[in-house]
Amino acid sequence: MLDVRNVTKIFGQKAAVDKIGFRIDGPAFVGIIGRSGAGKSTFLRMMNRLNDATSGQILFEGRDILSLRGTQARSWQSQCAMIFQQFNLVPRMDVASNVLHGILNRRSTLQTMFNLWPRADILRALEILDRLGIVEQAPKRAEALSGGQQQRVAIARALMQDPKIILADEPIASLDPMNAQIVMDTLKRINVEDGRMVIANLHTLDTARRYCDRVIGMRDGRIVFDGTPDQLSTGVARDIYGADASFNEAATSTAIPTDTAADRAYAQQMLA
Repeated sequence: MLDVRNVTKIFGQKAAVDKIGFRIDGPAFVGIIGRSGAGKSTFLRMMNRLNDATSGQILFEGRDILSLRGTQARSWQSQCAMIFQQFNLVPRMDVASNVLHGILNRRSTLQTMFNLWPRADILRALEILDRLGIVEQAPKRAEALSGGQQQRVAIARALMQDPKIILADEPIASLDPMNAQIVMDTLKRINVEDGRMVIANLHTLDTARRYCDRVIGMRDGRIVFDGTPDQLSTGVARDIYGADASFNEAATSTAIPTDTAADRAYAQQMLA
């Protein structure tokens, strides 16, 4: 279903992603792990067409999405929803409207200007919020919600698109352990119940072991591991994260931790 072939992204003289390739044949939950600068966010941004690749192909159902331009690229983005670590909601807009903005590109300019939504779309947005356990937050401003609730609103916005693939770029980076678990449980439930492919960038081995069907480890832009969660040994962790003992300790933690300030700064830079 998804076939990544020799995808490369070069910034200046540095290969942020270096000829990576893998294939996903069904609606799996795939985790991409690695430390900051490994190329995880860059790859997801290329897949969602937020960035162009330098070379390579990403084939989905036989179509090279890296070759799409204009309206075709925007159409692909509606099929390949993106969830960011900093939520990317409109803070002063109510929750229901933020969810409805998932289908903004399907509406006319006039409808958008006057915030006009068909009743069927409003009901669907409320149904999705109810499914995620936050329908009572629908009339509130997004900025009034907790971080975990805001990330669930972002997931609801992605579901509003009815995507075939959900990309999650460090979805728990800004959350405390309890809310991180709620968000990861939500993504896993969507994967299992809806049969949607989920590809999530993660930092910790524990999170990958707990939620993923398959794990891809990246280091310095290259894939250094591709296997099942039970194959994530200490030796594999060293290959992925390097010899930094303190980082490896965090990577193999039994809790779902928050990411470091340095990790968040890197992701924010990549999203700028």
